[in-house]
Amino acid sequence: MKDLLENLARYPRYLISISLGVLYSMVKPFQPLTQKPVTLVALIGLAVSAAMFLIFTLQAMLGLTPVDW
Repeated sequence: MKDLLENLARYPRYLISISLGVLYSMVKPFQPLTQKPVTLVALIGLAVSAAMFLIFTLQAMLGLTPVDW
């Protein structure tokens, strides 16, 4: 039983390490774009607009905010 609990306790660490690895591999290609201020501002604007699009789309799909046509 002790071995089972030790194995179950490893899964959250595994999930966190996998999630951080995926995030790192997604962000790494954009690192050269952060060298110039103009492209950094554009990259931040793109990230913010993508996040807002996702938030507004999910809110409309889940019915959290009324959509007035």
